[in-house]
Amino acid sequence: MNNLQQPDQPVTPTLLVGVDFGLPLFDEQLEELGLLAETAGLTPVARITCKRKAPDAALFIGSGKADEIKQLATQLGVQEVLFDQSLSPAQQRNLERHLQLPVNDRTLLILQIFAQRARSHEGKLQVELARLQYLSTRLVRRWSHLERQSGGIGMRGGPGESQIELDRRMIADNIKRIKERLVKVKRQRQTQRRQRERRDAFTISLVGYTNAGKSTLFNALVKARVYAADQLFATLDTTTRQLYLGELGRVISLSDTVGFIRDLPHGLVNAFQATLQEAVDADLLLHVVDFSSPNHLEQIAEVQRVLSEIGAGDIPQLLVFNKLDQVDPALRPTALKDIYELAGVPTPRVFLSAHTGEGLPLLREMLVEKIRGSPTDSLSPDFHASHEADASFGTMASKQI
Repeated sequence: MNNLQQPDQPVTPTLLVGVDFGLPLFDEQLEELGLLAETAGLTPVARITCKRKAPDAALFIGSGKADEIKQLATQLGVQEVLFDQSLSPAQQRNLERHLQLPVNDRTLLILQIFAQRARSHEGKLQVELARLQYLSTRLVRRWSHLERQSGGIGMRGGPGESQIELDRRMIADNIKRIKERLVKVKRQRQTQRRQRERRDAFTISLVGYTNAGKSTLFNALVKARVYAADQLFATLDTTTRQLYLGELGRVISLSDTVGFIRDLPHGLVNAFQATLQEAVDADLLLHVVDFSSPNHLEQIAEVQRVLSEIGAGDIPQLLVFNKLDQVDPALRPTALKDIYELAGVPTPRVFLSAHTGEGLPLLREMLVEKIRGSPTDSLSPDFHASHEADASFGTMASKQI
């Protein structure tokens, strides 16, 4: 089923397909899907869109459009067809039979990218859980080898147990085992979090749409070497560092989290609940926005939706409009600091470039103001005195979670 490309394999010519059902945020140019495909190692060679009132039950796009896609794929030598929307198992199977090509959807593409990028033990467990949950819905008549019977004396499975039943049971067992291991990991995170709470550590989490520049900002703030690249989902594993603010004479805890994206699979949100818990338990969220993106307002709305979904919608935010160096000079703001109405709530906003450093001192000042006005700014004099000797910005000992 998984035909998506690994980085060390030859590129796969891919046809991108999007269907406009009249819903908001439809990507007519399929730009984001193209970026996802390239991140996964695929090579988009053509893009095709169409409009429908509702999905076709059998082929999602209807037989006429399916014939058109098949003809175009043959002309261009396409080896895979990728849909911007999620397909049902039956629609995916029917399309593959009709087009005689591998067909995948946006959900599997995101899962594949996550599988390529996860590095920590927890991240790998979460990705595998989401992948198995997705796979479990695509067993029914998905492959012909699942139709044969197995079992009997000297064979695996019970008497007359079909291959599909055996595979379903094995997947269910694996899902149960991974969930049990994730519970232990979550318990370890809670222990680490309680230790920070006992130290009265003020916690800040970086959140935002994928490729908004969170990791670049994180590195600029704490002088870390977290992987950052101009691509989607460059960071998957939450990393926490200590940031010393000389103006306050204290340390705060700063976490870089996974980026959000439109139509993020619900199973993936659930699978990454432990990672996203850093955002849920934060005292302040730095909501990083790609100011250079023409869709940055829609991306803000999507991040807000996901934050509400994971229970972090009421946490105070500070909006960081990043990539100021990539904005047309005519569109640059007159002031680098103002107030933005975020879901009806006046929210402080700062414009900066994490790449060039413009606006970073102003962000530090705003962080100091936020922390001074918070109830957690009540550390003992002994704690302050023990850290006054180290007044350098972002040079505290770090710890990756």
